[in-house]
Amino acid sequence: MVIWRDGREIMVNEKASPNTEILETLDVGASGRWKRMLRWGVGVLLVVAVAVVAWEWFGAGSREAEVQYVTAAVRRSDLTVIVTATGNLRAVNQVEVGSEISGIIKEVLATNNDRVEQNQVIARLDTDKLRSQVALSRATLDGAKARVAEAKATVVEKRLDLERARTLTKQNIRSRQTLEAAVAASSRALAQLALAEAQVREAQAKLQTDETNLAKAVIRAPIAGIVLERRVEPGQTVAASFQAPVLFVLAENLSKMELWVDVDEADVGNVKKGLSATFTVDAYPNRKFEATITRVNFASKITQGVVTYETLLAVDNKDLFLRPGMTVTAEIRARHFTNVLLVPNAAVRFVPPPQPTAQKRGLLEGLLGGPRFRRPAKQKSDAKPGSEPERKIWTLVDGEPVSVPVRVGASDGRMTIVEGGKIAPDMKVIVDVRSTTR
Repeated sequence: MVIWRDGREIMVNEKASPNTEILETLDVGASGRWKRMLRWGVGVLLVVAVAVVAWEWFGAGSREAEVQYVTAAVRRSDLTVIVTATGNLRAVNQVEVGSEISGIIKEVLATNNDRVEQNQVIARLDTDKLRSQVALSRATLDGAKARVAEAKATVVEKRLDLERARTLTKQNIRSRQTLEAAVAASSRALAQLALAEAQVREAQAKLQTDETNLAKAVIRAPIAGIVLERRVEPGQTVAASFQAPVLFVLAENLSKMELWVDVDEADVGNVKKGLSATFTVDAYPNRKFEATITRVNFASKITQGVVTYETLLAVDNKDLFLRPGMTVTAEIRARHFTNVLLVPNAAVRFVPPPQPTAQKRGLLEGLLGGPRFRRPAKQKSDAKPGSEPERKIWTLVDGEPVSVPVRVGASDGRMTIVEGGKIAPDMKVIVDVRSTTR
């Protein structure tokens, strides 16, 4: 058998058994062919990988990277600091009308939205049982008065017996012992009279209590106002043994209302008595109502870890558009500034990013993952030596960001008051940055 190796003809004896080691050395057979293919494949992959890395780091890395700054103008205007809070409307004087006695509701003479006058009858309880108790108390009182009269007669009788005993004892007709018994009987008669008189007073008090309960069976309006809620129906049983049940809820005057809102602890320092506010309700989303702060509570209220302070505002509701219980979103005008310099809040928060480099990198640097950005050069600053400005804002000078020291004032959530010698209206300040390549 003839085998070709590197252009040379090699003779192999067909009858002889081929030496395996010799065939492997000469890459003869299937094993040799696979090894040659594997070496060629690895070589191709290495060439492709080197080409890709070279293009990436030499081609893409050579592209020039640039930073575009987004600017906004400093403007002079007015600024109002608004504190937003939510709460509910309430009646100025809201009274819950209940019953001090138990019984069955016989009549209900008022319902929701009815206007009532002070002392007007709005409900009645069944009084049959109460009248019986009054009659029994009067009978008890009459009996007590009769016992007083009896006790008085006994006192007169025992006093006469005592006088007679004294006279006879002086005449030695009766013994000393008889006189002492007469004295004791007279004292007992006086005690019985005092007891009977006490029973009369007790019966009078019981009668007065029963008569009061009978009068309280008639439920009257304690104030003049509007019935906000009726919670009772005729025939309903009222049990006042442990707690007075609420039958009606009255509001004295809905033309004046109270607004209670919860002010966040971060904003309570800007809120004080006398500040004005506007608020809206869901029923009239396109209308704003006026209110004035009358009190800011010192006591805090914690709800799910959030600390707030209840604030009371007075509301004029002469048109009666507003109703108790409405949910309110209020905007309190905490502070107002006139003719001040304003910048967007983003300008106060802006910090220049690292500057991208445009230098080409070598293959070794690319393979080792060298940095694409260089450290930014030290920025120019207009701050005087030794001064410590509160904040910095940035402006562009010859395309480079330059810091300007400023004193930062109040903010309304969008704009911030700034003060500084280098700040002027229409000055462009940096608010954002965009990175681009070309």
